[in-house]
Amino acid sequence: MGKATGKSTGKAVGKKRPYGLSLLLSILVLHLEAAIMLVANIVYGVTQESPNTGVGGSAMFVLLLPVLAVFTTSAAAVLSLALVLPTAWLSDVLGRRFGGREVWWWVPVVAAAVSLLVVGAVVALSGGAGPVAVTTGWFLTTAALTVPALLWRSRRKRVFGPVLLWGVVAVVLTGVLGGTGLATGLLREYRPPAVTSADIVGTWSDGRGGTLTFTADGRVTAVDVDEEALDVWGEYDATDQEPSGPQDGHKSCTGQGSWTFEPGADRWSQGVDVSFEACSYATWNIGGTESRPTLYQYIGDPDSWDLYKLTRSAGSSGSGPSA
Repeated sequence: MGKATGKSTGKAVGKKRPYGLSLLLSILVLHLEAAIMLVANIVYGVTQESPNTGVGGSAMFVLLLPVLAVFTTSAAAVLSLALVLPTAWLSDVLGRRFGGREVWWWVPVVAAAVSLLVVGAVVALSGGAGPVAVTTGWFLTTAALTVPALLWRSRRKRVFGPVLLWGVVAVVLTGVLGGTGLATGLLREYRPPAVTSADIVGTWSDGRGGTLTFTADGRVTAVDVDEEALDVWGEYDATDQEPSGPQDGHKSCTGQGSWTFEPGADRWSQGVDVSFEACSYATWNIGGTESRPTLYQYIGDPDSWDLYKLTRSAGSSGSGPSA
């Protein structure tokens, strides 16, 4: 009886999980890894300079969750079949070829090689990246590929529950550590600089010849300031549906006007209202840092974070009486 039980148990432990269950496990792990990366990215984003886009994007994200879930599940399945399965299979082949048996440490070795190819292809298609970005991407891709590949080749039957439990714990722990870092000041949350109307006085440039010059008496002079933030293609001709503005599609504003500073309820709601007879602008938002403030307009959808920025010109003073 004892021998029979031992053999039965050995067979149960040694039998590999069916490919279908391994695929589901890989999809689950990739989702948990993506959740951890999302939380970490949100925490990191809070520390980086960003525009004030409001809550519209968050509400839209919630509404799109069902569609997003279908997309991420499909993407995780493709990645599992294209990357995770080959990594697990090749690690077993190399283990048997060079050691006579399958060993787990071949998985991170193969994952590192596969990740290097993936990151290299991404860098080549994107036009290049710095060594820090490439190294970080390679390390994260290797780690993300190693975990599901190790579990794919696992022979343990009851693994879904522990993986889900510890995965959720890892997601929550990432959020707790990030929140603690922000609350204690270990991670510094980005906030726009606090400015006054006197800080606006001076010349602000887009670096391409466009400038806004604010004076303390409430006057502002625009020279070739791009109006792309309001209408990227200019005015359309109804007869041919082609832009009737400049060939590059950009409108520029040159003229005299007036300005007022709006302190708002907090730093995020500060702004500079300008009024021109020949030009139209929304309120200029305040961004940048205390040492290098910026004025910016949104280009297109605010959720895209595509900005048209003006920075204070060298030698331009921000001192003066409030407007």
